[in-house]
Amino acid sequence: MRKALMAAGLLAAIGGGAAWTYAQSGGGSLSAQDYVEIQQLYARYNWAIDAGDIEGYVALYTPDGTFNTFIGADGLRTFMKQRPGGTRRHWNSNLVITPSPEGATGKVYLLLVDVGQKPPAISTAARYSDVLVKTSSGWRFKKRQTTSDPAPPTQD
Repeated sequence: MRKALMAAGLLAAIGGGAAWTYAQSGGGSLSAQDYVEIQQLYARYNWAIDAGDIEGYVALYTPDGTFNTFIGADGLRTFMKQRPGGTRRHWNSNLVITPSPEGATGKVYLLLVDVGQKPPAISTAARYSDVLVKTSSGWRFKKRQTTSDPAPPTQD
């Protein structure tokens, strides 16, 4: 009986330690390969949206994925059909990827540059906040939210 109690106590301690470690790591861990694949997801996003590649863009999301108010594959297709195309390019910087219980979160700065102007001009400054999940097809956006940076005050 005493050995059984000691074994149960040992298992409880190991389980509690594992749970504590899991919680302290943000709910999981990411491998170096995960980080590379997530970085590639961000790059493919920029190339797809700038090229107007509707199906390539939709494929970067989970089937129930959201971009701002656009939900699911049909919503994402609607977004892509509504957006202006042409000479705008998405530039991201300062990507931060954090493990989470669901997979990962990401945040990145966005500059939207109009290369049709001479010289090219920044048309938008914003931030993306993302929920990322690893699927059988690789890492995908589950939720992507854009927050625009405020315009500077006008000077009289």
